[in-house]
Amino acid sequence: MNRATVRRDTETDRRLTTLVGLVVVFASVAALVSAFLFIENPPRSIRDGATLTALIFIVALSVIVKVPVRIRSTTVATAWVETAIVVGVVVAPPAWVVLSTGAGVAVASVLIGLPLIKTAFGVSKNMIVAGGAGATASVLGSHWPPTGLWDLLLELAAAYLVAAVLDDLLATPVIAVASGTTIHRQFHSNLDLRLGGFAVRFVVAAFTVAVLEADSRFLLAVPPLVLSLHLAYSTRFRTRTEQQAWQRLARTTDALNVVDLDTVLTTAVTQAAELFSADEVEIELRHGGRTVRGGAGGITHDGPAGEPDTVEGTVLDTPLEGHDRTADVGVLRLRFRGPVQLSEREQYTLRTFASALCTAVRNAQAYAELARVAEEHAYAATHDALTGLANRRHLLDQGTEQLSSRHAEGVTALVLIDLNHFKEVNDTLGHAAGDQVLVQVAGRLDAAAQDGDLVARLGGDEFAVLLRGLPAPAVAAHRAESLLAVLHEPFDLDGMRISVEASGGIATAPASGGMAELLRRADVAMYQAKRAGQRISTYAPTRDTADIGRLTLGGDLSRAVADHEFTVNFQPIVDLGTGVVIGAEALARWHHPTHGVIDPLRFLEAVERSGLLPAFTEAILDQALIAAGNWREAGFDVPVAVNVCPRSLLDARFPGSVLARLRAHDLPPDRLVLELTETLTLSQLDVVDRVLSRLRDEGVRLALDDFGTGYSSLSLLSRIPVHELKIDRSFVTAMETSAEAAAVIRSTLDLGRSLDLTVVAEGVENEPQRRALWELGCTAGQGHLFARPMPAGTLLATLRRGAGGSPGVLVPPLHDSGAVIRLAPGRRPATRGRADRHLPA
Repeated sequence: MNRATVRRDTETDRRLTTLVGLVVVFASVAALVSAFLFIENPPRSIRDGATLTALIFIVALSVIVKVPVRIRSTTVATAWVETAIVVGVVVAPPAWVVLSTGAGVAVASVLIGLPLIKTAFGVSKNMIVAGGAGATASVLGSHWPPTGLWDLLLELAAAYLVAAVLDDLLATPVIAVASGTTIHRQFHSNLDLRLGGFAVRFVVAAFTVAVLEADSRFLLAVPPLVLSLHLAYSTRFRTRTEQQAWQRLARTTDALNVVDLDTVLTTAVTQAAELFSADEVEIELRHGGRTVRGGAGGITHDGPAGEPDTVEGTVLDTPLEGHDRTADVGVLRLRFRGPVQLSEREQYTLRTFASALCTAVRNAQAYAELARVAEEHAYAATHDALTGLANRRHLLDQGTEQLSSRHAEGVTALVLIDLNHFKEVNDTLGHAAGDQVLVQVAGRLDAAAQDGDLVARLGGDEFAVLLRGLPAPAVAAHRAESLLAVLHEPFDLDGMRISVEASGGIATAPASGGMAELLRRADVAMYQAKRAGQRISTYAPTRDTADIGRLTLGGDLSRAVADHEFTVNFQPIVDLGTGVVIGAEALARWHHPTHGVIDPLRFLEAVERSGLLPAFTEAILDQALIAAGNWREAGFDVPVAVNVCPRSLLDARFPGSVLARLRAHDLPPDRLVLELTETLTLSQLDVVDRVLSRLRDEGVRLALDDFGTGYSSLSLLSRIPVHELKIDRSFVTAMETSAEAAAVIRSTLDLGRSLDLTVVAEGVENEPQRRALWELGCTAGQGHLFARPMPAGTLLATLRRGAGGSPGVLVPPLHDSGAVIRLAPGRRPATRGRADRHLPA
């Protein structure tokens, strides 16, 4: 048994006993005084004896006929005793009324079988009330027969007011302690009904007095009237109680509408304790064997099932199942310290609450599972499956964040490490041995790195270490030497000792160009070291023949836009099952007159900084839409996808520009797909919501590119209303050898199916990959297996020529026409007309 709960229960019992004891002491004083007065003025006639007997009978009847209210295993009742007392004060001496009240309450308590403590409290409380009413009447000079009706009613009202106030003052603290609520809250509970009840009972008392003005024997005619009024009051009280119960149920079920399981269980336990007035509530979940137990004051146990409960008495078990009774997630238990029988309304409320709790638990468990899968997904997307180090994407993200941080201290540098002649290890000992070497290399580099450094495997035998917060650039070389030094010792491989040499390149953060430029410079430095036969080399601009800074892009970009040096190639997207082209990805290229074709990664950042982004975007978009229009006129209704820079989405004029070009080229909006990258941050999402909403409302389709490689995939997906997801090529490349990559693809496909999104796999290079993706349920893909990027005219000629004489088909179908195939579980057929991929814009 929980010690805290035992202490709390013991304290409650002690306080309750103290309160009842005080009431009994005061009642004993009232009883002694009344007995002394009764001896001095005993009944002297048959009429007096009848009056005394009638008083005892009416008091006993007023106790038996009452409105019961259950508080945990205790039932508290609203009775008519104060009415009988006030009437008694009018027809008999106060001492007779006090003793008659005690006798009547005691007889009634025995007849209905109340426990001793309840009997003692009831007798004592009502004797004090009778004493207070009698004393008030005596002070005001009450006597019988009355000298005037209005004077008597005034005295009657004063006596009744004292009786009602004493009754509430004595009962409220005891009920509050028993129910575990505050006195203030208990006093205000149903105050309007209590006041109304007091008024009704006073009217009954006044009417009774008026009847008795003729003859006191009419006192026996009062009970039927009281019974009728009692029934009406009970009905209204019961209606109010049920209304409040439904309101509490509605508030409780609303409070369960959260996705955190701990919050759901805590709310359910505390709210159920109040809703059903239970001493203890327990929820036992079938999945995981978890048990949560507590009361209105909070949780007392949260752990495995089998722990002893803290309350002995009545236990009510209710299965946590939906209305269809198909999903049983656990059991809800209500415990009471004494015998309890729920009413029909309480039983229905309990079933409704259990059903709502079942739904809340299932939703919270499903959300927790989704969060777990998302966490695994995010980890797999940012870490190398073999070594557990960060991968290229994670390195680029962390480096970009570091370089863009205004509060970053010190110098940022990158060390790129490549193992020399590692291919010989694979060729001689096999790829399994090579993998063991890579794992050991990763372990040594990770151990040698300092706090704040990020060690990553970029792929193959290439590693990188991001150094942050260096005091000076020269420290980078010293740190690089330390990293390479740990690779000097031979590696132990199945009893063999293998020596591996490595070359390293160092580059410090450039003034411009970002993380991509830092990585390029470290790569240049590493190959300088290899060519020079050195172990390590530091980047030197004078030896970098490909330095983008030497292209003077600021001036060249303006000329490039004006002279149409930016062109677009297109890579088709294919239905994996049929081989039919269902879309095209647009890829921008810069045909520089001096430096030849320049890759987008080398000029996009310069375009964004130059202020020419709108003009560049419009030029690329025009070429893509012209190509799509030409294909459509030729009979190939192939959508085209254009990748949008995040900065374009911050321009309120961007949607108008896109829609104007669609109208100019007479293309339906759904023939254009705008692809968004996961580099969008949540702070930017608030700004781009309006832009994306307008484009989507006009019919332009949206895609989330390289899904799973960013750090905010699910957050973006919950905010951006996209139509499709693109699986990054890194997962497709690794799916045949990495269970983690296959799991990422499978979870992305499941997510796409559940949200009714098209999923396209990038980087499909061979038939085994195509078939594996198809069997997992992926229906669309792109890659060199189908076609390399090509000009629009070349793609049109390819579509016309087709494969095997079938226009629009690039590769033979996986299955012959009419063949019977078995689809993967949850598989849906390919959707024609869903295309896409991107063009950096």
